[in-house]
Amino acid sequence: MRVILAGGGTGGHVIPALAIAQQLKKDYAADVMFIGTSRGMENRLVPAAGFPLKLVEVGALNRVSLATRLKTLFVLPRAVWQARSMLQKFKADVVIGVGGYASGPAMMAAVLGGVPTIAFEPNVVPGFANRVIARWVSQAAVQFTETGRYFKRFQVTGVPVRPAFFEIAGQRSGDPRPTLLVFGGSQGAHAINEAVVHALPTLREKVPDLRIIHQTGERDLAVTQSAYQHAGIDAEVSAFIQDMPTYFSRADLVLCRSGASTVGEIAAAGKPAIFVPFPRAADDHQKVNARALERAGAALLLEEAQLTGTKLAETVAALFKDPAKLKQMGVAAQTLAHPRAAEDVAKMAAELAVGEN
Repeated sequence: MRVILAGGGTGGHVIPALAIAQQLKKDYAADVMFIGTSRGMENRLVPAAGFPLKLVEVGALNRVSLATRLKTLFVLPRAVWQARSMLQKFKADVVIGVGGYASGPAMMAAVLGGVPTIAFEPNVVPGFANRVIARWVSQAAVQFTETGRYFKRFQVTGVPVRPAFFEIAGQRSGDPRPTLLVFGGSQGAHAINEAVVHALPTLREKVPDLRIIHQTGERDLAVTQSAYQHAGIDAEVSAFIQDMPTYFSRADLVLCRSGASTVGEIAAAGKPAIFVPFPRAADDHQKVNARALERAGAALLLEEAQLTGTKLAETVAALFKDPAKLKQMGVAAQTLAHPRAAEDVAKMAAELAVGEN
């Protein structure tokens, strides 16, 4: 079986795609190739994982200026032609689009060439590339049932998450103090960092034994460390956390963004969360993701526009004063977990490939 994974840009696209690729190789001895662009994280992560990467030239169409949109439309046919040539030379049996700039041209090329396709969509609302191609794809692999309405055929597979996250549910360190884990992605989130700093005096008053683990990103590291020292709150502050599953296991509550991969990790670990969606995410998909978990009783949503130190402190303190609610939220989160996500997407690809042969 020969499979192409198309798309990339951010880690949220590339990391699940690599998990799927590795599963295809493990379960089906598949030959796997990636198609991306020169600007995405795939240029670093895909070769490092040992997979070949081909590049197409294509820009953005969503949430960009008219000039950029026109330029992209002008070069799009060439990108589709490039992708179709790659598909033919590779003799692809299946193409899996994971979102991002390269996903659209590669999926269009597959549809035009009669190659079976899977749209991998971990957000509640599909990204632009997957929305454009939705009516023509063979199947979709989604994280939320409500996402299926955008596609003719779909399976709820979830998003691939590192196995270590699934070993966390119900675990925490032996330290009896309430522990809050704060992070905003690998670069940090300035708005979250700032709100936490402003919340510290109130948190110290309302939850005096609170312990905080905080990933700030490089930019806010020094000022955040200083704020904790001044507030007298026990905290572990770092620019970046390498072993995130270990820190998840130590936390009673998580404060973070609500990108698809983070949502998948929260569910896998069975941790209650306060989500602060990134307000400039494409199609506001982070807010929609957060609302889905809030409806399930697994999380609370605080919009960045209303995020103040006082509001954050009151929300965190109220949750820590209600251990039963925290436990219920964690259990609700775990019901949304999908431990076989990579295996299920790989199986979908294998079934499509067999159907064409």
